[in-house]
Amino acid sequence: MVYPVIVMFIAVAILVFLMIVIVPKFKEMFADQSQELPLISQIVFGTSEFFLARPFIVPNVVFFFIAVFLIYLGFAAWGRTPKGRQILDTVKLKMPVFGDIQRKSAVSRFSRTLGTLVTSGVPILQALNITRDTAGNVVISKAIEKVHEAVKEGETIVTPLQASGVFPNMVISMVDVGEETGQLPEMLLKVADVYDDEVDNAVTALTSILEPIMIVFLALIVGSVVFALFLPLIKMIQGMSDQ
Repeated sequence: MVYPVIVMFIAVAILVFLMIVIVPKFKEMFADQSQELPLISQIVFGTSEFFLARPFIVPNVVFFFIAVFLIYLGFAAWGRTPKGRQILDTVKLKMPVFGDIQRKSAVSRFSRTLGTLVTSGVPILQALNITRDTAGNVVISKAIEKVHEAVKEGETIVTPLQASGVFPNMVISMVDVGEETGQLPEMLLKVADVYDDEVDNAVTALTSILEPIMIVFLALIVGSVVFALFLPLIKMIQGMSDQ
């Protein structure tokens, strides 16, 4: 996400520069114009006035960034609560595109951690406890907790995995085969390899798609402001030509 963050920072910096430095000069140019300005120009000029207003001798732009920062802190604090973490982790798994990557990454982490621990001779119940604590997602952790409870009662791993609705069918089938053949650790490590590759491919594809989207997004932001500035000027020139 480094590239999108850099592009977004540049977009915000350019937008703030336009609103504080460039837009006011155009506004002075159209101040004596009797003709009503287009709606997009009114929005841009109004936004510029908001940024330039100076109550308490502090630009409104500072209050804007402070408000955004406080909202972020509040959201982060809420996300650390049990209820907030549950909701956020559920949303992460259900997001389009990103949710699939989150799910595959969590499944890969679960499979590799559990497979490595069992291969190293760690008892299955202890291995499940360690895997639950390192899942990185509350939804996945609760699913692993149910697996732990089922194994503790003498049941198989497959049933609670299937009931959780979190793990893909391929993982459940591989675990089922591993339990029946006595090669559960090997199957788990193979599942981890498969999903590691899928996550890498998905991230690579997403990055390649994200780059042109961010460029177009930046162009639309700057282009909209420039269009709002020059549209009244074009109408003014057309009016002079008609006269």
